[in-house]
Amino acid sequence: MNQLETLKNNYKNELTAIKNLKDLEEFKVKYLGKKGVLKELLKDLGNMDPSKRSEYGKEINLLKQEIEENINIVFIKLKEEEKKLKIMNEKIDVTIPGKRTEIGSIHILSFVQKEISKIFLNMGYTIAEGPEVELDYYNFEALNIPKNHPARDTQDTFYINDEVLLRTHTSPVQIRVMKSQKPPIKIISPGRVYRADEVDATHSPIFHQVEGLLIDKGITMSDLKGTLEVFAKSFFGNQTKVRFRPHHFPFTEPSAEVDISCIFCGGKGCRTCKGEGWIEILGAGMVHRNVLLNCDIDPEIYSGFAFGMGVERIALLKYSIEDMRLFYENDIRFLKQFR
Repeated sequence: MNQLETLKNNYKNELTAIKNLKDLEEFKVKYLGKKGVLKELLKDLGNMDPSKRSEYGKEINLLKQEIEENINIVFIKLKEEEKKLKIMNEKIDVTIPGKRTEIGSIHILSFVQKEISKIFLNMGYTIAEGPEVELDYYNFEALNIPKNHPARDTQDTFYINDEVLLRTHTSPVQIRVMKSQKPPIKIISPGRVYRADEVDATHSPIFHQVEGLLIDKGITMSDLKGTLEVFAKSFFGNQTKVRFRPHHFPFTEPSAEVDISCIFCGGKGCRTCKGEGWIEILGAGMVHRNVLLNCDIDPEIYSGFAFGMGVERIALLKYSIEDMRLFYENDIRFLKQFR
């Protein structure tokens, strides 16, 4: 019994000194565990006088209940202190200004490409896509540009091997569509293209195009002009005028460079249009007879027109941007202007 009294005093002193839950758990194991102090005392019951065994066992059980109750009291106290400390450490000062979340937006080139596409979709065109890594046949030969043709010099590109290259325009998509579909055909082909150009204010080895193709019976140059007038007025404004200048493209005949009246001076002449009152925006023409034959389309029955424009050039004009390198530099100050 004296041993129990000593144990009772010892455990209370130890319990009072406990400052955290880890130490409390160690204390619990020490006194109540399978190899704890109380278990060891119970082992002595078998060696005791039977007259004292019952009373001694009862005292041990009472001590066990007392220790368990005190452990629970200390546990609740330590959990509450831990909670208060955590609240203090995680306290938020609501007077501090919050972190501003930057809201992103569509890139200006993607936006302009979508706007161009939307105009032609409203005219009944559909979007056609093709690979950016293309065969020489689709990129040049089927478009009436055989090997060693001078036109290839103006479209110097990146070759994978003699027959595979990065496309220089989206015209190969037109060839693929004409070879896989029968007329009538009415498509636009927006996408990324590649040429071995030096980077400067108006050139980049990677840029974007939107090309269009219409093949049907009785299609004439007047249909082409009407289509491009609708586009120009829809994109640049109803006051915009369109002018065709004779040109040469191997895949169209007749061919034309297409100008619009200067959107900055209204055709009066300014620094942007170099005093001419007109600005070139795209190339176009009637699909060449040889291109139709290469795609197994009878030129005696069907005719059509094609056109192509650079998205970067259209964006430069629309938003009065002087250097196309700004599109690719990811300068947030520049991009924020077009939200």
